Amino acid sequence: MATTDTATTDTEEPTLTVDELAARAGVTVRTVRFYSTRGLLPPPVIGPRRVGHYGPEHLSRLALIEELQHHGMTLSAIERYLRQLPPGLSADDLAIHRALVASWAPDAPEEATREQLARRAGRPLSEEDIDRLAALNVLERTEDPDVLRIDPGVLHLGMRLLEVPIALETILAAHTVVLEHTRSAARELSRLFRDEVWGPDHEGGSGPSGAERVRAKKSLSAHMQPLVVQALVIAFQRSMKSELRGWYGQEDPEAPVSP
Repeated sequence: MATTDTATTDTEEPTLTVDELAARAGVTVRTVRFYSTRGLLPPPVIGPRRVGHYGPEHLSRLALIEELQHHGMTLSAIERYLRQLPPGLSADDLAIHRALVASWAPDAPEEATREQLARRAGRPLSEEDIDRLAALNVLERTEDPDVLRIDPGVLHLGMRLLEVPIALETILAAHTVVLEHTRSAARELSRLFRDEVWGPDHEGGSGPSGAERVRAKKSLSAHMQPLVVQALVIAFQRSMKSELRGWYGQEDPEAPVSP
């Protein structure tokens, strides 16, 4: 995929101006400056002519702030949340935090024009880009060719995937693997939790009543869903680290010792 000169990755120097950062994040320049004065964003890197430059970490922080606001958190609460995060988190680390926050948010599709999406991407979007985002279930077309229905929960991820130099077929194959394994894990975990709430004899009619079961399921879901999501993310991160060590020929200290 072609990129503009202002595109950045975690390993590149910050090159986004405040106007470009605001456009990519879908906020106003005034909002960026306000968040900066509140300490919600780290200061930019000052370049020639005293121009501030921003990078992926700033973009990911803005996405995280937006997600926290969607959950009804006040700016003071968001400040406390961000202060509790470890220092030096990368854009990818912040994206994981945002995924954890967004994981139990209700689905609320929104509509956006191609021009609005282009500003979020930081460059014009081709038909191939739109096809790519549609294949990833980030958006779907509407009767109006200029209006697209987007899933705001995965829009930030989809925009980042546009810049990944991997074939669409490979990304879709990875998407399929993730869906298959997470659905399998969800089924098994649901079965375990159902047995915990209802007991092994619930099918025989000796368990709780229907209303009690509904209340129990809702209560269990509210308590367990964020914990399960965090457990899955942590387990996946550790597994990926183990695999990456194998790629680079490094010994995995967590691997079991052969007898």
